[in-house]
Order: sequence, then structure tokens, then C-alpha cells
Amino acid sequence: MSELVSEILTLVIMAFALGMDAFSVGLGMGMYKLPLRRVFNIGLMIGLFHVWMPLVGLIAGKYLSEKFGAFATFIGGLLLIVLGVQMVWSTFKKGEEKVITPVGFGLLLFALSVSLDSFSVGLTLGIYGAKTIMVILCFGIVATMQTWAGLLLGRKVRGWIGTYSEALGGAILLGFGLKLLIPFW
Repeated sequence: MSELVSEILTLVIMAFALGMDAFSVGLGMGMYKLPLRRVFNIGLMIGLFHVWMPLVGLIAGKYLSEKFGAFATFIGGLLLIVLGVQMVWSTFKKGEEKVITPVGFGLLLFALSVSLDSFSVGLTLGIYGAKTIMVILCFGIVATMQTWAGLLLGRKVRGWIGTYSEALGGAILLGFGLKLLIPFW
């Protein structure tokens, strides 16, 4: 029994660490004028990506090398940088349609960018034989909750800083993307 509790605690801590990027991205996206229904849907989408990406990683973990996990982190960092630059740039181009917004394809890009690291962790957990259902439940639930927290906090921050909130959100995404790429330099 204590082994099960220890494994669950370890997975929740790991899920919390992985979900911090979902929180950060949620904070940035929350600075858009998002209705609560969209906040709910974004949290669910990111949570779902945090379920299926580690699941694919767990399955592939037995077959792929460790270098693929580094590649996934690199791609995730690049995606966050592109999204962050787009948000900052759109602040200076008022009145024009945004290139990427947290709906449709833009939401898929956001969800993919924050869940690629959970794919990498899934690879490692697959090699070590972690319990699949516990991994995906912990990762999905924690990422969903952290995304909602970031989105709701972002909505509050937007009111505090006015028109520059989107630029701040983009800077957050850009900074997090750069943080992911630092090990590659």
C-alpha cells in the first residue's frame, strides 16, 4: 500500500512540475478577453493533451531513444517562442486580425506546445514501466487545474495592466520558450 501511495505522490509532483508550463501559458492566454466558457474549454483541451501525449510517450518509450525526448522539448520551445512573438507583435498591430488565437487551430498549437514535455516524460516512464492509468490521470487532472488557474489569474492581471496585457502574455510565452531552448545552446 505504501508503495502505491509513494508512486501516486511522485506522479502528482511530476504532473505539477509538468503542468507549470500549462499554468504559464494559461496566464498568458488569460490576458485575451476570454469568456468563462472558453476558459473551461481551453483547460479541458490542454488537460486532454496532457493525457494523450504521455500515453503516446509511454507506449513509445520502449522503442525510442532519449534524443527524441530532447527533440520534443526543442520543438515545444520553438512553438512557444512563435506564439509569444505573435502575441507581442499583435499588440503593435491593433485593429488587425490576430494570426494565432486560443481557439481552433491556435488552441491546438497552444495545447501541443505545453504538452510536448509530458510526451518526453512519458518516454522515460515507459522505459521504467510506470502504471499507465495513474500517469495519464495525474498528468491530465493536474494540467487542467493549473491551466484554469493560469487563465483565471490572467483575466485578473489583464484588468490591472490594460492594453499591454497581451504583450505581457506574449512575453511570458516567449520567456518560457527560451527557457526550454537554453539547454540546446
